[in-house]
Amino acid sequence: MDLINVYDFEAAAREAMSQMAYDYYASGANDEITLGANHAAYDDIGLRYRVLVDVSERDLSTSVLGHDVSMPILIAPTAFHRLAHPDGEVAMARAAEKAGTIMMLSTLSTTAMEAVAEATQAPVWFQLYVYKDRGATEALLQRAKAAGCSAIVLTVDAPLLGKRERDVRNRFQLPPDLSVKNLLAHAMADLPDHPEDSSLAAHAASMFDTTLNWNDIEWLRGVSDLPLVIKGIVHPDDARIAADLEVDGVFVSNHGGRQLDTALPTIEALPEIADIVDGRATVLLDGGIRRGTDVVKAIALGADAVAVGRAPLWGLAVDGEAGVDAVLGILREELDLAMALCGCTSIAEITADLIG
Repeated sequence: MDLINVYDFEAAAREAMSQMAYDYYASGANDEITLGANHAAYDDIGLRYRVLVDVSERDLSTSVLGHDVSMPILIAPTAFHRLAHPDGEVAMARAAEKAGTIMMLSTLSTTAMEAVAEATQAPVWFQLYVYKDRGATEALLQRAKAAGCSAIVLTVDAPLLGKRERDVRNRFQLPPDLSVKNLLAHAMADLPDHPEDSSLAAHAASMFDTTLNWNDIEWLRGVSDLPLVIKGIVHPDDARIAADLEVDGVFVSNHGGRQLDTALPTIEALPEIADIVDGRATVLLDGGIRRGTDVVKAIALGADAVAVGRAPLWGLAVDGEAGVDAVLGILREELDLAMALCGCTSIAEITADLIG
């Protein structure tokens, strides 16, 4: 089978992975309404393209938090890459370097952050869950800086995990040879078995700090001086608070539809958030991006860049680093073609007047 788009890679990945692993990556919360709506919302947005524009030369490059990237498509943080391929997060990081983009590394990585950062010259941002053990959390932040990570992506939409029913039915757990390597030093690397639930949900319920609130941003900045991105924003009031606190990035995300089911699709939340932020912080978005036209729509509606999570995982499952290369290459080619057909020769020319 010729793999010519992200959907093809997902189908091939499903065949390559165990049912438990595929369901872990693919599933959403409860009835998976937000999971489906994240992408379906793009189908309802029309592009009002321009014609008779010289598009013989096109430049997809941009800058994100001071990093020059070859395209406004970053790799979102996702957990447990070695479920997909033995090379796991290292393969993902190397593919990010080849693509000239940024990788966000999950706290719940199956490879230690030091090994991932050492494997690539691409920028690596560290995604942070805040644990009840604030000492362990501070140690993660200090390690991230020492390893060379260049930003912190604080996930704020997961005080507890949403109920991912596929994981509950599968009694999701990591294979015996995998663990959360970043947590080895804190005796939290092995997810607890749970007879009636996902082991990851049990980990979150026992370990994540449900007291986390806006006042803790000052605490976090006292621990780490790296640029700070707040991930999990869908409400404009939260975007206003984040911008007023002078965070470096506001990341519009509903956790890929994996937390609160029936949450607003991110592309629908984006325009009002972008208006409120009004250039005071970088605006990122993930959720449902499967095509180059999706990227155009997100940029036109106010995102500075987007991030993809599941798509590169499908590539990783199919063919490791080469598979991620292929998926990112497909998205780049689709974005390039969409820009040409919209009459845009640079990312700066993707503006709101393209939206019908």
